[in-house]
Formats: sequence, structure tokens, C-alpha cells
Amino acid sequence: MIHSRSRTTARHDGGLWYRQPVVWLGMGIFVATLAGCVWMIVLGSRHRDEAVETSRQVFGVPKSAHSAPQPHP
Repeated sequence: MIHSRSRTTARHDGGLWYRQPVVWLGMGIFVATLAGCVWMIVLGSRHRDEAVETSRQVFGVPKSAHSAPQPHP
């Protein structure tokens, strides 16, 4: 004789999407990421970058473009 499963273990409908904790975790991480992006944009718009005094070169690269020689008329 073949043994059948009980009704409680045989019935598996997968559950509703809003009862899955992984979905809520994913949505929470997504919302936190968006909030962090908005926060960084607000901080960037409220606080200006300050100029840093440097020598003529930074890591061996000139800090301004050199002027090209003017062609002779």
C-alpha cells in the first residue's frame, strides 16, 4: 500500500507574494538605496567644493592646460 502525505504537508500553494520575507528584504534594500542616493544629491547641492591649493603639478600632471604656440600671421 502506498502511503499518502497528510493534508497539511501535501497542500503547498507557494504563498502570497507579500508573505515572503525575501520580497520585503529586497524592497527594503531598494528603498534604502534610493534614499541614500537622494541624500547624497541633497548634500552635494547644499555644500560647495572648496578649492585646494596645489603646486603647478598634481601627481606629475599639470593642473592647467598649457597654451599652444600661436601661429605666425
